[in-house]
Amino acid sequence: MGFREEQDTMGAVRIPEKAYYGPQTQRAVDNFPIGQIRFPLTVIRSLILLKRSAARVNEGLALLDADLATAIEQAASEALEGRMDDQFVVSVFQTGSGTSSNMNVNEVLATRANEILTGQRDGKSPVHPNDHVNLCQSSNDVIPTAIHVAALTEVVTRLVPALKKLQSALAEKAGAFEDIFKIGRTHLQDAVPMTLGQEFSGYARQIETSCRRVEKLSESLCELALGGTAVGTGINAHPEFAAKTIAVIAGETGIAFREAANHFAAQAAQDAVVETSGTLRGVAVSIGKIANDVRWLASGPRCGLGEINLPALQPGSSIMPGKVNPVIPEAVLQVVAQVIGNDAAVTVGGQGGIFELNVMLPVLAHNLMQSIDLLTSAAVVFEEKCVAGLTANRETCEGYIEKSLALVTGLVPKIGYDRAAAIAKKAYAGGKTIRQVLSEDKVLAKDEIEDLFKLG
Repeated sequence: MGFREEQDTMGAVRIPEKAYYGPQTQRAVDNFPIGQIRFPLTVIRSLILLKRSAARVNEGLALLDADLATAIEQAASEALEGRMDDQFVVSVFQTGSGTSSNMNVNEVLATRANEILTGQRDGKSPVHPNDHVNLCQSSNDVIPTAIHVAALTEVVTRLVPALKKLQSALAEKAGAFEDIFKIGRTHLQDAVPMTLGQEFSGYARQIETSCRRVEKLSESLCELALGGTAVGTGINAHPEFAAKTIAVIAGETGIAFREAANHFAAQAAQDAVVETSGTLRGVAVSIGKIANDVRWLASGPRCGLGEINLPALQPGSSIMPGKVNPVIPEAVLQVVAQVIGNDAAVTVGGQGGIFELNVMLPVLAHNLMQSIDLLTSAAVVFEEKCVAGLTANRETCEGYIEKSLALVTGLVPKIGYDRAAAIAKKAYAGGKTIRQVLSEDKVLAKDEIEDLFKLG
């Protein structure tokens, strides 16, 4: 496929020289620079799946001639294979209903269907983009539908499995580190002893509960707006069209999609998208906490905490030989920042429901799908390139316990809080351990001291 280069305010872009899209798509491109941020391909493919399913159903409802339906289905199947990815050229920043992207898909499929039928690349005959490809549909119901289908499909097939693998890896480390004692930390200060395994069990539980929250999103995302057409009333749509088409989509994806209980809510608001984005933000925060802890626990190797070792993936400094930075945790933390930012955009976009239509659908789609993709990738990379290869420094972990003043906490039931605090202050002032002060001042018998500091 040949391309021509165009320069606009957002940089160089590639537009196919031989276009299947038609005048409505071209006007959308001409009226706003497409830049580098195009409407999400994952949503486009869900929209194409919808068009293929609709053609099949409309033929069955005697609304569409069999030869036209077959050509549309073939064109859609080719598009789903990625053969026409370069034809979907509309920017995220377009009409708020996503009409430009809907027509982009309608025109591409109609043109290719006509080429199949006649050998000629005609945009409107015998297959018309509006009359046939968009039959029983409106941008106002198909774009919200495509967003839900794309989001839930990506969540089910990619994000949830990635989170489960990360949870499993963290749980495996929790088991491997269960007998390694270390000092706990609160407020960035020494706290009481715990095991490294207990610390990692907390991380594993965070991801487990995050995964459960993500799985619950299916309850909201499985409702599809298809059938509401322009404002939710279903004008120009066959009464059986939506249910039958959604059944086909459900069969193709293996996900139990269903028609929205109320089409006016499904099109006027995008609450399920806002809910999904908020849940993704929560997952990001959880992963970010773990990545940041791992980064700190591995700090050093000699002048930091150094309780664990990260896999050394690449030289981390352009000037300091031998220095290896925590590149994976830092990359994960940048993903977390982006997902939180995306959620802010989705929150604002969710407020774009004005009367019978939300007019921020493209930017909602872009930010939601990017967050799902980023979190999936981050979970996979974090698990494969970092967590799986973590090792522990037992001597370092247990050495910190011996030096910690927080060990005095175990004395409180025996000698009281105030006396225990005085011992801690004396140890700190004299540069001694709690064990040394207890022994020198004969606070406890030797066997009692040993019992107090016994690990396990």
